[in-house]
Amino acid sequence: MAEAHQAVAFQFTVTPDGIDLKLSHQALTQIYLSGLRSWKKRFIRLKNSVITGVYPASPSSWLFVVIAILATMYTRSDPSMGLIAKIQEHLPTASCQCQTVVSAVVFSTLLWLSLILTMRLCLKQLLSYHGWMFEQHGKLSSTTKAWMALVRIFSGRQPLLYSYQGSLPNLPVPKVKDTIHRFLDSVRPLTDAHQFERMSTLAREFESGMGKRLQWYLKLKSLWAANYVSDWWEEYIYLRGRGPIMVNSNYYGMDFLYVTPTPIQAARAGNTIHACLLYRRKLNREELKPSRIPGSFIPLCAAQCERMFNTSRIPGEETDTVQHWQDSEFVAVFHRGRYFRLWVYQAGRLLSPRELEHQVQRILDDPAAPAPGEERLGALTAGDRVPWAEARKTYFSSGPNKRSLDCIEKAAFFVTLDDEEQGMMGDDSGASLDRYAKSLLHGKCYDRWFDKSFSFVVYKNGKNGLNAEHSWADAPTVAHLWEYVLATDSFQLGYNTEGHCKGEVDPSLPRPQKLTWEFSPEQQVGRSLAVAQALADDIDFHVFSFRDFGKGRIKKCRISPDAFIQLTLQLAYYRERGMFCLTYEASMTRLFREGRTETVRSCSNESCAFVCALEEGECRRLLRAASERHQNLYRLAMTGGGIDRHLFCLYVVSKYLGLDSPFLKEVLSEPWRLSTSQTAVQQGELFDMVNHPEFISCGGGFGPVADDGYGVSYSLVGENMINFHISCKHSCPSTDAHEFGAQVRKALVDLLDLMYTEPTRTSTRTSTRTSRNYQHNPPAVKKDQ
Repeated sequence: MAEAHQAVAFQFTVTPDGIDLKLSHQALTQIYLSGLRSWKKRFIRLKNSVITGVYPASPSSWLFVVIAILATMYTRSDPSMGLIAKIQEHLPTASCQCQTVVSAVVFSTLLWLSLILTMRLCLKQLLSYHGWMFEQHGKLSSTTKAWMALVRIFSGRQPLLYSYQGSLPNLPVPKVKDTIHRFLDSVRPLTDAHQFERMSTLAREFESGMGKRLQWYLKLKSLWAANYVSDWWEEYIYLRGRGPIMVNSNYYGMDFLYVTPTPIQAARAGNTIHACLLYRRKLNREELKPSRIPGSFIPLCAAQCERMFNTSRIPGEETDTVQHWQDSEFVAVFHRGRYFRLWVYQAGRLLSPRELEHQVQRILDDPAAPAPGEERLGALTAGDRVPWAEARKTYFSSGPNKRSLDCIEKAAFFVTLDDEEQGMMGDDSGASLDRYAKSLLHGKCYDRWFDKSFSFVVYKNGKNGLNAEHSWADAPTVAHLWEYVLATDSFQLGYNTEGHCKGEVDPSLPRPQKLTWEFSPEQQVGRSLAVAQALADDIDFHVFSFRDFGKGRIKKCRISPDAFIQLTLQLAYYRERGMFCLTYEASMTRLFREGRTETVRSCSNESCAFVCALEEGECRRLLRAASERHQNLYRLAMTGGGIDRHLFCLYVVSKYLGLDSPFLKEVLSEPWRLSTSQTAVQQGELFDMVNHPEFISCGGGFGPVADDGYGVSYSLVGENMINFHISCKHSCPSTDAHEFGAQVRKALVDLLDLMYTEPTRTSTRTSTRTSRNYQHNPPAVKKDQ
C-alpha cells in the first residue's frame, strides 16, 4: 500500500510567496505502518536465522554454558585447561576480575559453538543412515532402534521449518559400475537379445573409459556443492527448454470433488487469497512444521519453500531465470481480458476475507474494456520461450508496459477470475471433470500467467483450482500449500448463511488498480496464441475416481499401495498396446539437502514376468515379487541410488568437456511413454475424512511427456478411493485417455481378485517356474517404438 500513497503523501506548490507544502497525515500514517510491517518481518527473519543457525541447540543454551563455566571457575577449578588464561593475555588492560569474566565468556561461547557443530555433524551422520528403509514393516533391527533413539536425542526441541537444513546430508554420487548395472537391468525387458547385447557393449565401453573421467568431475562437484544434481536439473531440464511450458511443464491441482463451499465467485476468491496469505505468513515466520516422511520423524529438505511466493519465471533467449522478491503486498488479478493490482494490506494489516471479497467484487463489476492487445497478452507466457523473450525485451523494457509487467511478476501470486463454470456437474459428470482438468491445465491459453510460481483460478460457480510452474519446485511443495488453503477456506474461515465471507469491510479501501498498457506486440501475441492453442487442442484428458476399493484393502494384502498401482498401470498398458514401455515414476530425494526428484523405472523384469504370467492365467507369487522389486527400486531412488539423475549429470559434464558419448546420448534420448506420479496427502489432520468425507480433493495432473505416451497422476485418498488423471494427445492414433482409463479400472479389479483368490499348488509351481525362467529368457515382447 505504501507505493500507492507515496505519490500523494505530500504536495507542494510554488507561489510568489514561496513554496506551499501540504502533507497528508493519512498517507504518511499508511507509509509508516507499511514500513513498520517490513521492519517486523526483517526482525522475525533475523531471529529465525539465529535460531536455525544454532540448531540443534537453542540460543538460551549459550547462557547455560556461560553460567556453568563461571560456576566451575568460582570453585577455583579451570575447565578450560589453561585456555581461559591464554585468552586473557590477549585482552586489553583492565581489572583482573573483569578480564577473567570476559575471557570466561569468550571461552564459553567458543565451547558452545563447538558443541553445536559437533551435534550438527552427528545429526548429519545419523541422517545419512538409510538402512531402516529397507527393513520389513514392523520388524526393526536393533541397529535401527538405536539409531532412532539417537536421532531423537540430537534433533532438539521444536525445530523451525528450516532448522534441519544444515544437518541434512549431501546427495551421494553412486558408483558408475552400480548405475550401469541398474540401467542394464531396467532395459532388459524392453529389448531383444541383439539390442541388449549392443547396449551392454556401449555401457561397458563407457564404464571402462569416459565414465571414469566424468565421474571424477562429478565427485569434485559433490564436495563443493550442496547437491550435485539440483542446479543442473533446474537449468537444463526446465529453464533451458525453448518450447511452451503450458502443458509441457506446468501442472494443476483441483478443488473439492463433491463440495463447493460457496457459489459466490468473489467470496471464494476472498477466502482463497486470505488463506494463501496466512500460509505465506507462517512460511515467513517458519511456523510451519518441518516436512517429514509420512508416519515418521525423518526430516525432509524444505529449500523449495523459499521461492513459493513473490516469484516469477523470466524468459530469456537462451535460458530463462527464476526471479524471487523478498516481499509483495499485492496480488495480480485477471478478469475478462484486464489485469488489476489488488493490494492485500491496509496500514500494515492483512485485509480480512470479507474485505478481499469486496475488492474482488469491485473487479468483477468494473465495466472498463481491455486496452488494445491486452486481452490475449498472457498468450506470450503460453507459447515458445524465444518469441516471448524477444517481445519482452522490445516492448516491455520501459514505460507503462514495464511498470505493469513488473506488477504481475512481483505479485505474491496470480489470480484468474474465470467466466466459465467448472467442476463435477451435469448428467455426464465424467466429461465435466475432463473439461475441468483441461481448463486448469491450459484454460484459453491467454487467461493464465504461466510464468508465475503458481496461479489460482476461481470460476463463476465458486469452484477453484491452481496452475503451477515447475522449475522452482515440485508438486509436493505446492500440494502442501493447496491442502492448507482448502482446509482453511472451508473449516476455519468459512462463510455466512448467504455464502459471503465473514467479517466487516473498511469503507476507505482504495479500489483495485487497473494496469495500463501503451501498446502490445500483437503479431507476437497472435503467433504465441496459435502455438499454444494447437497444443491445448491436442490434449486428451480423462479424470475419474475409483471407489470400488482403496489403499485400505490393498494394505490388507500386505502389498505397497504404490507398487500395486504401478503394476496396475503396467498391466493396463500391456493390454492396450501389447507391449511394455519405459516407465517413469517420480520419487523424491528430499532426504538430502536441496534434493528434488529421482526416477523409478517401474517397468522391471519382475513386473513384466508378472503381467505375462497373469495374461496366461497364473500367478500370485509373481505379484508379490514384482511389488517387492518396485518397493526396492523406489527406496534406492529415495536414498541416492537412482539411475537417471546420475547419468544426466554425467552427460552434462561430458558436454562441458566437449566429449561425445554414444551411450549417454542413446540413454537420454529414450522416450518415457508412461510417465507417472503419485500425489500423496501430506496433512491428513486438516481434514475430517470420517465426519466430512465429501471434502475430498481430486488431486491434480499434468500433460503427457511423450507425443505417443500417457501422463498418469494418481492419489490414494482415505482408505477407499483412488483418483486418476490420465492425459495423452489426440494426434497419436495409438493413445486414448478414456480407453486407457477403462483398462486401468479393469486391471485394478483383476489384481485385487488375484490377491483374494487362494492359489492352487499347481499354479504356485507354475508361477515359480515362470519367474525362474524369465530372469534368464524373458518372453518375446515387442519393444515400444
